[in-house]
Amino acid sequence: MQNNDLNLLKELRLKLTPQRLAIIEYLKGNKNHPSAEEIYNALKDRFPSMSFATVYNTLEVLVEKGLIKELSIDSSKKRFDPYTHPHHHFICKACGKIVDVEASFEIFIPESLRDFQVEDFQVVFTGVCPECKKE
Repeated sequence: MQNNDLNLLKELRLKLTPQRLAIIEYLKGNKNHPSAEEIYNALKDRFPSMSFATVYNTLEVLVEKGLIKELSIDSSKKRFDPYTHPHHHFICKACGKIVDVEASFEIFIPESLRDFQVEDFQVVFTGVCPECKKE
């Protein structure tokens, strides 16, 4: 973690515990879109006293502060994305891998949503990834 990151966390008034910093460090640059359970399992050996609730609560705070995005594109669990810029995703139906898709799409808001305040959208592609396709 760089000093810029620590300064940002301090500005957002986030308590900087070793567990919280480890969760943030784990997410930084992580393109696997991990679930809270995956993050907990990756860090529990380093922090045996850390609870799953600590991981989940930290993720919720990071989402609330806009530092990560919560993805609801996997019906079995919430996933988290450290890349908050607008982008889309591909989900492999065979292995469950989620891949970032950096592309722009011309989207028109349907008439039925004209009175709504649309704040975000994403296109989700589903299919089979190249690794699974080979099998």
